[in-house]
Amino acid sequence: MPKDTLSKRDPRYDVLFEPVRIGPVTAKNRFYQVPHCNGGGYRDPSAVAEMRRIKSEGGWGVIFTEQVEMHYTSEITPFIELRLWEDKDIPALARMADAMKSNGALAGIELAYSGVNGSNFYTREVPRAPMNSPIRTFTKDPVCARAMDKQDIRDLRKWHRNACLRARKAGYDIIELYGAHGFGVIQHFLSPLTNQRDDEYGGSLENRARLFRELISECKDAVGDTVAISVRLSLNELGGLGNPQVRDVIEMHSDLPDLWDLGHGTWEECSGTSRFTEEGAQEPLVGGIRDLTDKPVVGVGRFTSPDSMVSQIRRGVLDFIGCARPSIADPFIPRKIDEGRVEDIRECIGCNICVTGDMTMSISRCTQNPTFMEEWRKGWHPEKMNEKGESGTVLVIGAGPAGLEAARAAATRGYDVALAEAGTELGGRVRLESLLPGLATWGRVRDYRVHQISQMANVEIYYDSRLTAQDVLDFGFENVAIATGSTWRRDGVARHKLLPISIDGAMPIFTPDDLMAGRLPEGRHVVLYDDDHYYMGGVLAELLVQKGARVTLVTPSNLVSEWTINTLEQHCIQAKLIELGVEIVTAHGLNEVGSVGVTLDCTFTGRTRDLACDAVVLVTTRLPNDGLWQELKARENEWPAAGIKRIERIGDANAPAPIAWAVYAGHRFARELDTELEEGALPFRREVTELTPVE
Repeated sequence: MPKDTLSKRDPRYDVLFEPVRIGPVTAKNRFYQVPHCNGGGYRDPSAVAEMRRIKSEGGWGVIFTEQVEMHYTSEITPFIELRLWEDKDIPALARMADAMKSNGALAGIELAYSGVNGSNFYTREVPRAPMNSPIRTFTKDPVCARAMDKQDIRDLRKWHRNACLRARKAGYDIIELYGAHGFGVIQHFLSPLTNQRDDEYGGSLENRARLFRELISECKDAVGDTVAISVRLSLNELGGLGNPQVRDVIEMHSDLPDLWDLGHGTWEECSGTSRFTEEGAQEPLVGGIRDLTDKPVVGVGRFTSPDSMVSQIRRGVLDFIGCARPSIADPFIPRKIDEGRVEDIRECIGCNICVTGDMTMSISRCTQNPTFMEEWRKGWHPEKMNEKGESGTVLVIGAGPAGLEAARAAATRGYDVALAEAGTELGGRVRLESLLPGLATWGRVRDYRVHQISQMANVEIYYDSRLTAQDVLDFGFENVAIATGSTWRRDGVARHKLLPISIDGAMPIFTPDDLMAGRLPEGRHVVLYDDDHYYMGGVLAELLVQKGARVTLVTPSNLVSEWTINTLEQHCIQAKLIELGVEIVTAHGLNEVGSVGVTLDCTFTGRTRDLACDAVVLVTTRLPNDGLWQELKARENEWPAAGIKRIERIGDANAPAPIAWAVYAGHRFARELDTELEEGALPFRREVTELTPVE
């Protein structure tokens, strides 16, 4: 494809910008944002639309919605997705389609009938599936689906047709039928796990694929020759529709859909965290499928490197580079490659904090991209900052994730920034945590910001600069951000115990700070007490095993690292620790630390038990390092004379939280310099449900 006159891309990436035909429509390049959830759905339609408009501006060739519930008899409350139940849903989806197409991308919509995965808690409709079966959801809802009879199947086909007509009316170029990750009715009919019917829709693979053929054919007939029909399938279902059978399905129906969108297996497998899944991990499952069909194939693999993307295309693995999480971390990946700015890509770290927005029914976040889902709510653009305000100077104290982002963003706005770091290296907690087992990619949080700052003439970095309150007052910077981080507690206080526990001074006590600094237990048997419930406990248990310790992990929860259910990796973490030989004690809190062991208490009965050990690692909670802030706050009357307009503590120094929270705090500090909210005003926009007129 000839380059645009403004393109400065490396010629080896030209193949990524070739147009590709998808049935009756043509994508301008090979960058394909596959469907991904975001926590907004039907509740925040303008926020979701603007998020995807930004991706269109960023140069993507194809942009998709998340899954869109196509009929009220199958919905997945409490999760908040899009809906296309009736014509009233069209305007919001049309706004999104217009946003997607605003810069030449094709707009795609993923229609989902959840079947076995739809509990229908909102509509109270009885779930329908290929056979009588329990509903299979994250929350293990105690309801069952009834087997579809022939009329139900005819209804299902009609509902798909109607949804396609609505999607076409809303302006979509590609309509995708969802049959992947165990979530879509197409997969439920294809899989012998969820389809054990004895009629023409069950039994042989050809019979189990009957509904698949009917839906695609009838949807194509409905929308005519102006809209493409694609299908999303999982490449492998453990114990069910395995990879060989998936290949059989594709070969049997090679030219039926206009495109094959192929996921890994379950959602957890398809969106595996970087701790357990490498870039391009899908290739062994998807390799060779292009030889089975003349229709284009899209696959995913948390692609962040354009060289990896080119390799997939050149070797005939894929026709499109599918991205969800990388398109969140940097919506401008295509443009940056085209403009010769590969080094400016904010690479996805594979932490899955984005997924937690969907899992917690809240707005999604991104560790690398603090503007994600704030494009409409706050007017934040990922590549453009608001104009500089009336002040001119900023002092950022602390070069962790909050401090680095505050310095980068403030300098981008045009402020003169001094970044003071107490140590000799930049990165704070991300520098240390990226050295732990499986977390190497987390160093990208530091690397991106350090690289950007290194190119800015208006940022000065000062190492070995542990500042006092008097230093800050003497320097006279107009704006000050205190990003001095946090410290892990050593007294056992966390969720299970709100008061310090009794600890015998003869027992060696360690915290994550100690282990990350290289101070490790010398004893053979270590009890690691995890009342944090995110990744740190499991990671440190793995580290201790690597160092030769025998580890017993104790947690008040019923699962190890329980909150990582929301990042789709809890099962991997617990399996890894079991394989490493870690003894796991769940549903027990740490009651007391003695000289030769610990006393645990059952979280259900309160019964205690003793456990001998040589050392204890406490992974509980953190306290903000806010001493400098407290000193400056006590001298607030001196700020005006020193020329200081604003001092703010940000990130963990304000309230410890995951890294994404710290990056967001740094970005928000910079965005809000020299701005003031009207009293009582919300710091973001929201959409409020319109009341139906009283009859």
